[in-house]
Amino acid sequence: MESHAPAKRQIGRVVVTGGASGLGAAVASAVVDAGGEAVVLDVRPHESDGIESHRVDVSDDAAVSEVIGRIGAQGGIDAVVTAAGIDRCGRLEDVSVEEWTRVIGVNLLGTVSAVRAALPFLRESRGRIVTVASTLALKGVSDATAYCASKFGVLGFTQALAAELAGEVGVTQLIPGGMNTRFFDDRTEQYRPADDSRLNDPANVARAVCFALEQPEGSEVRELFIAHPLEGSWP
Repeated sequence: MESHAPAKRQIGRVVVTGGASGLGAAVASAVVDAGGEAVVLDVRPHESDGIESHRVDVSDDAAVSEVIGRIGAQGGIDAVVTAAGIDRCGRLEDVSVEEWTRVIGVNLLGTVSAVRAALPFLRESRGRIVTVASTLALKGVSDATAYCASKFGVLGFTQALAAELAGEVGVTQLIPGGMNTRFFDDRTEQYRPADDSRLNDPANVARAVCFALEQPEGSEVRELFIAHPLEGSWP
């Protein structure tokens, strides 16, 4: 019997926060490889030729709104992937208020700002949103109060957003396990992964993001958990 599987959706124009390095850079490259157009927002410029890049701090709501407004007005927006993220490890009393608040500002409020600014364009394109949480959005651990609070917040925000935008804009929650990126570079030894061989390749996670973006009309990936086979934080 001949199969009539629905055609994959064209990825289109995708805004990627935190797209200059790590998972964000991998997503930007995967989008281009899949025939889409990546537009990167980051505090650092993207180094690859052919990818539009804007220097912006995602915790600055006004700056994010202005940049995304210009991006949308110049060519529309088909998807947003919120990959910007930072961490400040340590016991609560040892992490300064400024650093603790900075984690919330980038990870949670930066996610909200990017989505809010892109929403009019996503409604117009009937586009898609992929937010990036973490295994630490599911299980709290010691010395990570700011990071856990921010990622638990992203998870709750995304679930509420999916209900709010049902039938208008697709919403996917991405939960990646540890990845082999520069995310751990500025940590002291006690807060670095003990075994790098159990870290996932961000390119694998990025391909999963594209899978969600390419789902045909009438199908949505609500949640993606992508991890190395030996990931220790799941289940």
